[in-house]
Amino acid sequence: MEKLYAIIPVSRFSHAKTRLSPTLSPSEREGILKAMLTDVSNSLKDLVSEVVVISADEDVLDFAYDLGISILQEKGQTDLNGALNQAMEWCAPECHKVLITPSDIPLIGKAQPQNFINQSNKYDMVIAPAKGGGTNALLFKPGDMELKFGDYSFFEHIKEANRKDLSYEIYDSFYLSLDVNTAEDLGEIILHGEGTHTREFLNKIPLSVNPHRGSDRLEIRREIL
Repeated sequence: MEKLYAIIPVSRFSHAKTRLSPTLSPSEREGILKAMLTDVSNSLKDLVSEVVVISADEDVLDFAYDLGISILQEKGQTDLNGALNQAMEWCAPECHKVLITPSDIPLIGKAQPQNFINQSNKYDMVIAPAKGGGTNALLFKPGDMELKFGDYSFFEHIKEANRKDLSYEIYDSFYLSLDVNTAEDLGEIILHGEGTHTREFLNKIPLSVNPHRGSDRLEIRREIL
């Protein structure tokens, strides 16, 4: 039976999600990172042979270990693609394909991830776009293509697939496209994230969500208790 490994790269808890600082305190930002990683790993555990978290942060690795998933220490000073290449090198001898997802897509369980995975039986690459042109899920065989995570990575990965003559399927899902970076994204999780650890965590914070007619769809306010 062909094995599929899921790889989740995670930034340092202390440095991540600074764009949420106007809305969440440092401890709250760490808390939501932990809740999101829990949601993502729980959504994938039963669908893949192994879930692997790679990070340079010992606190991240300790937390992931407590979740019951495999951990890999990032080596040296590298970027996201470099860290993922380290993880793929570690996974490649044991698995046939890898699924790369970020840790900040807590609604992945609502996106029918099994259907996403099933597409890999018919295509060399399966990809889910993120808001703003990024990549929020990428499934392929290690060695088939070069990773292009960064600005507009969705389009760069499509170019890479075409360059390598790989067949591919675009899995377009609202739930998979929603990565959490802004206060408005928090509002989307509060509205759509029923049953997730992330929404449960946010419900403990006095936030109000209201429709907005401006450039942002939602207005997020911190209530004064």
